[in-house]
Amino acid sequence: MVDHLEEEHDEQELFEHIRIVTDKKQSPLRVDKFLMNRVENTSRNRIQNAIDAGSVRVNDNLVKSNYKVKPLDVVTVVFPDPPRDTEVYPENIPLDIIFEDDDVLLVNKTPGMVVHPGFNNYTGTLVNALTYHLNQLPTMPGNTGRPGLVHRIDKDTSGLLVIAKNEWAMTCLAKQFYEHSIARKYVALVWGDIEEDGTITGYIGRELKDRRIMTMYDDPEKGKWSVTHYKVLERLGYVTLIECELETGRTHQIRTHLKSIGHPLFNDAAYGGASIRKGTVFAKYRQFVDNCFSLLPRQALHARSLGFEHPTSKQNVAFEVPLPADFQAALDKWRAYATLKD
Repeated sequence: MVDHLEEEHDEQELFEHIRIVTDKKQSPLRVDKFLMNRVENTSRNRIQNAIDAGSVRVNDNLVKSNYKVKPLDVVTVVFPDPPRDTEVYPENIPLDIIFEDDDVLLVNKTPGMVVHPGFNNYTGTLVNALTYHLNQLPTMPGNTGRPGLVHRIDKDTSGLLVIAKNEWAMTCLAKQFYEHSIARKYVALVWGDIEEDGTITGYIGRELKDRRIMTMYDDPEKGKWSVTHYKVLERLGYVTLIECELETGRTHQIRTHLKSIGHPLFNDAAYGGASIRKGTVFAKYRQFVDNCFSLLPRQALHARSLGFEHPTSKQNVAFEVPLPADFQAALDKWRAYATLKD
């Protein structure tokens, strides 16, 4: 039997899942040495960190470094997996740092800031800023391009991101993201009056006619499984303020899910929310909505809270940040309008 090596990449959660089925003639070999032989662009330290973090399993059982693989064993490992595409140059860009210790840093990302360098965005990104502010951040195997990142949020989404400051923290956080144990809650303003709390599920994949956006599929071959729980926070007539809790973290997950149930994010141009979806036909109402769009020139989505197990203390920690000024201004305007309408 030939070894099978599979990698799973998600564009929102930056980890690498490797699955290896050993050959039927595999001789006994320590699992750490086995992985060193099988996994490219890695190090003994990276593998040992993964084992210590409980990210290495054989036949779905946790193992230690001295476990000896046998014929037809199924070996799986989860690594942090920052892409390897560009060289990052440090830039002195102010950051809103919510918390920092030796292992992690929590940043409240401003709307409009790209998280990492990529096509047409090689400067001015969060990673450029981190490279300047965290010049002690080690260069780890495969870490070129996105130092410390284990997840990301869209350019025009504001809110919390956790940054790993060392390889151990990256390994532990990547494992938690992979296992969906990270607690993430977003606040969103959506078109329409959502009748009740609920859960949206389905397979998310690229839209065939426009590869820049995502869409929902019934076929697991066309996308990745996704789950978003939502609850109503405030009803404002033609729009609703809701909280979304992510169980998975797919690219554009909240934006795609809310569009699929007919409640796209307010002013989300890519997903149908940048035109009037509910309301009156009067010119004054159109002007009111345009004024709201001007106050909030992006999708109304904010990553408000983030909770996880700290890599070193093993204590559960949680952080929360308020709405940014643009979101708050548009929300206040809708509240005033809803009061007048009533």
